[in-house]
Amino acid sequence: MRAIWKGAVSFGLVSIAVKLFSATEEKDIRFHQVHRTDGGRIKYKRVCSVDGEEVSYDDIAKGYDIGGGEMVILTDDDFADLPLTTSHAIDVLAFVPADQIDPIMYAKAYYLEPEGQAAKPYVLLRDALTDADRVAIVKVALRQREQLATLRVRDDVLVLNTMLWPDEVRTPDFGFLDDDVETRPAELAMASSLIDSMAGSFKPDEFTDNYRAALQEVIDAKVEGREVVTPEEAEEAPAAAVDLMAALKASVERAKAARGETPEARARAVEATPLKAPAKKSAPAKKAAPAKKAAAAKKTTTAKKAAPTKKAAKKSA
Repeated sequence: MRAIWKGAVSFGLVSIAVKLFSATEEKDIRFHQVHRTDGGRIKYKRVCSVDGEEVSYDDIAKGYDIGGGEMVILTDDDFADLPLTTSHAIDVLAFVPADQIDPIMYAKAYYLEPEGQAAKPYVLLRDALTDADRVAIVKVALRQREQLATLRVRDDVLVLNTMLWPDEVRTPDFGFLDDDVETRPAELAMASSLIDSMAGSFKPDEFTDNYRAALQEVIDAKVEGREVVTPEEAEEAPAAAVDLMAALKASVERAKAARGETPEARARAVEATPLKAPAKKSAPAKKAAPAKKAAAAKKTTTAKKAAPTKKAAKKSA
């Protein structure tokens, strides 16, 4: 990777010299505009709309259209007087929880590498951010423009994420937001069931750009002079269902089938589960109670009958 910017992170009174590297790259297949008959590259000339003459880069300035056919022309001196943050500093403004930043505000990511003897303060800031579980809000000037950004830790490296300014994020203005749309509890429960059936962990390596792979196959076939293999047609999207509950139920069954949770699979799982032998029934303890009561009653009756015998013996004496 080639560094696109050099400067320093201003962390209180600590200055950390760093180099900036682009953390991402687009993998789109790029084409040139060419002449269909001979393959010659199509080139464009910078022509003035007033006199029709070609203009060199040295004679090109920046203009702001104020409407009515009028243009305000700005020179390099005009830009030099602007209060732009120094182009070689990343000023830390605050440390905030990461979950307070809406991901819609993130723009582009850059890696920061310590330069020279800045490894120790670099690691110190990295470890402090990790322990605090926070991100740093910073300001930086990139490509002659002041930008809001964050500093966070990823794979033991500081990452600078440029951000949009709050007024650059549009507010959604859709008519349905004013409508009173209600969902039934049964529909919500079925939708939750669908989410549960499709739940999983995000593993980026499992996802591929099928269109780019098919396009590259076409290009390779053209280069090698072989027959172009037609890629398999993508599965057509199902038509919009009239019954929302029916669509949700079908979606749940489809998700379960994709995971191998078909009724046949569940039946095989039940058959494979060993059955437990039924436990031997023991005589209930409560049935012994009547026998004890009968014995006690018998003793009482015998005692009562014996009492007259003793009286008769007394009389005989």
